[in-house]
Amino acid sequence: MCCSLTDLCVLSVFQDGSYLAEFLLEKGYEVHGILRRSSSFNTGRIEHLYQNPQTHTEGNMKLHYGDLTDSTCLVKIINQVKPTEIYNLGAQSHVKISFELAEYTANVDGVGTLRLLDAIKTCGLTNSVKFYQASTSELYGKVQEIPQKETTPFYPRSPYGAAKLYAYWIVVNFREAYNLFAVNGILFNHESPRRGANFVTRKISRSVAKIHLGQLESFSLGNLDSKRDWGHAKDYVEAMWLMLQQEEPEDLVIATGEVHSVREFVEKSFKHVGKTIVWEGKDENEVGRCQETGVIHVKVDSKYYRPTEVVSRVCVCVCVFISLNMISRHL
Repeated sequence: MCCSLTDLCVLSVFQDGSYLAEFLLEKGYEVHGILRRSSSFNTGRIEHLYQNPQTHTEGNMKLHYGDLTDSTCLVKIINQVKPTEIYNLGAQSHVKISFELAEYTANVDGVGTLRLLDAIKTCGLTNSVKFYQASTSELYGKVQEIPQKETTPFYPRSPYGAAKLYAYWIVVNFREAYNLFAVNGILFNHESPRRGANFVTRKISRSVAKIHLGQLESFSLGNLDSKRDWGHAKDYVEAMWLMLQQEEPEDLVIATGEVHSVREFVEKSFKHVGKTIVWEGKDENEVGRCQETGVIHVKVDSKYYRPTEVVSRVCVCVCVFISLNMISRHL
C-alpha cells in the first residue's frame, strides 16, 4: 500500500478505531484521528501507536480535537488533512443508553454523519475521497426475515438504531447525488479485549475473571436469552478497509453467520475458569449457580432490559467473505 495515502478516522480511541488505526499504520498509511476533548486522557487503547507513548509524541498517527456535533471543526480538519479515505466510527454506540440519551444519539449518530459528508462536499473532495460509514445490525431490530442480508427491510427498535438508519440513507443519498465513493458496512456485533467494560461481553468476561480471582461473588445481567452474532473486531476492521478497496461502492453486511445467546456466553466464560453454571428459577428470579461450590454467581436485574428487545439476528455472510476475499483470522 502506498505510504502517501492518508486516512481520517473519526473518534479513533475506542475498540474499532484502535484496531483500525493499527491496521492502517501497518499498511503504510498516515492516520489522522478525531477525538473529543476530555479532562482526562482517553487514549489508552491507542497509546502504543504513538512514536513515543510516554510523551505522546506523534509519528504517523496524528490526533485532532473535534466533534461530530461541530460542523465547523469537521470542515477545518478535512480541509487541512485532505484525506484519501475517511472512516466514520464516531457514535454514541450503547443501545440501552440511547433510550436515555435519545436526542444526543440522534445528533451524533445521525446528523453527525450528515455533517461529515457535507464537510467533504464543502471541501471539494467528493471526487477524491472514499468514505466508510460504520452502520449496524441494529438497523434490522425487529427482524423481517431470518437470516438477514443486504436486501432485508430495516426495522430499528432503539433510538440508536433509528439514528443509524438516517445515517445509512444519507450516505446512500450522497453517493447517488454527488457520485461520492461512500459505503455502509452493516456490522453485526464484534468484540475484543478492547471492548468497553459496559458492553455485555466485556462485562461478563471481566466479572468471571474477578470471581475466579476472589474479587467478586456475583454480577447481574438482563435478558439471558438474547441472541447475537458475535465476531472479532480485528476481522471487522479489515472488512472496513476492504470495502473501500473495491472498484465500485457497495453496502455490505459483515457477520459470522452464527448466533449465540448471552446465557451461552456466560456458561462458556465460566467453563474457561473451570466452573459449571446451572440455572435455577425463571424470568427475573433466575440465577446462575456454580455446580462445584453452590455459590450464586449470576443474577437477573430488570434494569438491564431494553424497553424494546430485538429478536435473534443472524445473517448470510459467506458471499461477503468471498466478495472481499477475506478469511477470519481471529475467531
